Amino acid sequence: MFTGIIEATGIVIEVNITGTNRSFWIQSPLSSEFKIDQSVSHNGVCLTVEEIQGQTHKVTAIYETLQKTNLTDWNAGTIVNIERCLPVNGRLEGHFVQGHVDVTGTCVKRTEKNGSFEFVIGFPEKFAQLIVEKGSICLNGISLTAYDVDTRLFTVAVIPYTLEHTNVKNMKPGESVNLEFDLLGKYINRKITLSAV
Repeated sequence: MFTGIIEATGIVIEVNITGTNRSFWIQSPLSSEFKIDQSVSHNGVCLTVEEIQGQTHKVTAIYETLQKTNLTDWNAGTIVNIERCLPVNGRLEGHFVQGHVDVTGTCVKRTEKNGSFEFVIGFPEKFAQLIVEKGSICLNGISLTAYDVDTRLFTVAVIPYTLEHTNVKNMKPGESVNLEFDLLGKYINRKITLSAV
């Protein structure tokens, strides 16, 4: 379980393809603190640390993960948001994030708002029931608040600190982003859907 509060960014330094899997070597300030078999959020995707070499660590994404995330876009030089799991005695600063990406969305528009930045994000209409006005959304692993929500678009605002300390500072229109909808909303939607059958 994660919170959507990014601890650091890392940089992909090597990508290896084996069958339908992709392995990534990532350099980050936290890599040397990781442990083998530890679950770590990378752009909102929960991946297992397999190897550690100094300031770098290796993770692998299987076919299912690659189909639902933007990890197929990762190349050497890609900047990645990183967060370790929420400790049992820790504070929940953002919202409950599983690290299980639901779908990728697309950055439609980026606007500077006199100190902050707005991003309009497009997403598949079939997920519209999972996002509400002023509700939580996890975008590339970052806990944000959605507004101006309709059936295919929503907007998030990012303060300068978040912009500087995450990979959204490089996000441009047309770029793919990982989206995880609010966990509680998904359970409530499931309950309502089953009750209506």
